[in-house]
Amino acid sequence: MNEQIEQIIGFKTPNELVEQIYSLIDSAKSITNIKTGVNEVTKSIEKEKAKLIIIAEDINPIELIMHLPGLCREKKISFASVPSKQELGVSAGLKVSASCIAIEDENIIKENKKLISDIDKLWQ
Repeated sequence: MNEQIEQIIGFKTPNELVEQIYSLIDSAKSITNIKTGVNEVTKSIEKEKAKLIIIAEDINPIELIMHLPGLCREKKISFASVPSKQELGVSAGLKVSASCIAIEDENIIKENKKLISDIDKLWQ
């Protein structure tokens, strides 16, 4: 992970959690509408609809996502990072990469309480 990204996000998501996050996104895409891209994700956070935010670490320029971790902390919304925007897009069912995604479905979060708890320990 780029040092600037780590400073912005505040932590590095462990590899074992990254795989679980991709699995969660993959299962969520068929059940719920996943918000993708900085604008949609920002709106989802501001409206407090987002339950989980995932940010790609290889986003360039990083200024695009600089505001997301602070906004998530302010609204007490879980967030994590994954290494690849390409893989993030694929796991969300897109044909293109994704800088970030928001999952708004509370049932998905409830079904993955342990993972969300592990993610929350990283940023709280």
